[in-house]
Amino acid sequence: MAYVCEEAVERTLSLQRSVVLMARWICCFRGLAMTGSAAKGFSTWRHLRKIGKYAGPVIVGGCIYITYEILALGENATLDTQAVEQEKLKSYIYVPNISLEQQGLERIASKARKELHRAVKRLLQVAAEIFSWPLDEHYMRLDVEDHESGLWLLLKQTKSTIKAVRAQAVQELAKKHHWHDYQYRTLAQACDQKTSIGLARSKDVDLRFFLRAPSSKVIEVPSHCDKIVLNGGLQLLQKMYQLRQDSQTIQRNIIRTIGNLALNEHLHSAIAQSGWIGILAEAMKSPHVIQASHAARALANLDRDTVVEKYEDGVYILHPQYRTSQPIKADVLFIHGLLGAAFKTWRQKDNSGVADKDANYTECWPKTWLAADCPSLRILSVEYDTHLSDWRSKCPVENERKSLAYRGRELLTKLKAAGVGDRPVVWVAHSMGGLLVKKMLLDASEDPEMRSMVQNTQGIVFYSVPHYGSRLAEYSVSARFLLFPSVEVKELSKDSPALRELNNNFTELVREQEVDILSFGEMSPTNIGSMIKLHVVPLNSADLGIGDFIPLDVNHLNICKPGSRDSFLYQRSLKFIKDALAKELKR
Repeated sequence: MAYVCEEAVERTLSLQRSVVLMARWICCFRGLAMTGSAAKGFSTWRHLRKIGKYAGPVIVGGCIYITYEILALGENATLDTQAVEQEKLKSYIYVPNISLEQQGLERIASKARKELHRAVKRLLQVAAEIFSWPLDEHYMRLDVEDHESGLWLLLKQTKSTIKAVRAQAVQELAKKHHWHDYQYRTLAQACDQKTSIGLARSKDVDLRFFLRAPSSKVIEVPSHCDKIVLNGGLQLLQKMYQLRQDSQTIQRNIIRTIGNLALNEHLHSAIAQSGWIGILAEAMKSPHVIQASHAARALANLDRDTVVEKYEDGVYILHPQYRTSQPIKADVLFIHGLLGAAFKTWRQKDNSGVADKDANYTECWPKTWLAADCPSLRILSVEYDTHLSDWRSKCPVENERKSLAYRGRELLTKLKAAGVGDRPVVWVAHSMGGLLVKKMLLDASEDPEMRSMVQNTQGIVFYSVPHYGSRLAEYSVSARFLLFPSVEVKELSKDSPALRELNNNFTELVREQEVDILSFGEMSPTNIGSMIKLHVVPLNSADLGIGDFIPLDVNHLNICKPGSRDSFLYQRSLKFIKDALAKELKR
């Protein structure tokens, strides 16, 4: 894209002069006919005959000339229709760097026919007024391209004050895949940010709906308090994103930053105007689950038309990532454990002996398999930092932030903002994540504003959760030269008074609330580095003593990674989730 040149500006002025001349011809023609002037001895009829003899070719020729100018200008420039509304911003004009030959003669001919058709209709209307001729109403209502009116009708509906009307219009727009390029560009510049965000969150949307970023800094809104935006941070992040296409990690962290900025509604206009919505829509189509989920979180935070909740840093929506008309009936939350993550913890079990992964392999089974089997669920995954060892000295405040109690309070606040507790909930936790779930539910039961989270909890799945401690903590204490235990590891010590109190209070709570429990235990040892091999969570520690307990011949890392969609581990977990939520629906 480039800025419009002087030649295009001159064409615009020439077009304006042509239109004025055309208007004068028509006005004179109509005025003379209606007043019937014969001041100089000419009868009205003779005058009209002369006008008709010469004015016809002139007017039609003028129409052809104007049509040519419109077409030529249309091939070179698309005007920013939001420039007046955003007066304090520098307006910009997009100029496609493609030739008329590349655009194709067929489209030019189509536009020419359309303009001539409209000119003939105007002339027929004038003639009908003069001579009282009957008009063919069907012909006058006929438009060469009906979809043009449809475009503007949908655009008008997207600006409706009724949310349902706006959502339906956006849904209809998202289905358009066969428009001309100029139509997409026109709509991209005419639609508001809510429509752009809605389109970005629509599945399989055409990326031509979104404006490209302007080539220079155009956004300076003094009212913004965020220094990143005030100092051109959005443009800088975008430049870094474009330059580092070789690094998914860098691009992922940049999108994560945009998702955090999107938590502030007063920044939404700046994010939209700087061209980020189109980038996020493109990232949503990424085959990499982490990249797509970061973009989905950012767009959900921007979409205030259909999304009430806010997804803070570390809370990711795995399903539904696009707008959907299907109502969400329940939530399923996935909480990883020590050294885990929001996505890699829940991937399919790796098949080391297979060179090529099966076509049904998934990087995140909750997003792929569970979403397909339970489309009416909202599936969230939580991420937080954990450490196995602490070789570096840290201040006491940093250690306190890594404690179970602090993390529980922090996650509770984030989950509340995401609307967890407003509908039935099933928790799925691995390892230390299960202790975190227990702590959060106990804290929520004592907070009136959070109590709905407990009351709506229908079931919990525990994958090798150390309810009574872990041998990892014991081993680390006896081998400090290999592993200096972190705060997290210390809290997992066997027969810890804190763990015992947590467990007793939790079992009392779930019995009182009649929460269903399903627990899995590991039977195979896990390699910790190259020198340590142990059962991280013994079976007697993984068995809560409530609900069903199932030992499996897998290690601690694979206990939450099904080998396939048909595996016992996945199918049993799926059945539990369905049964727990069905119980609530029967009440």
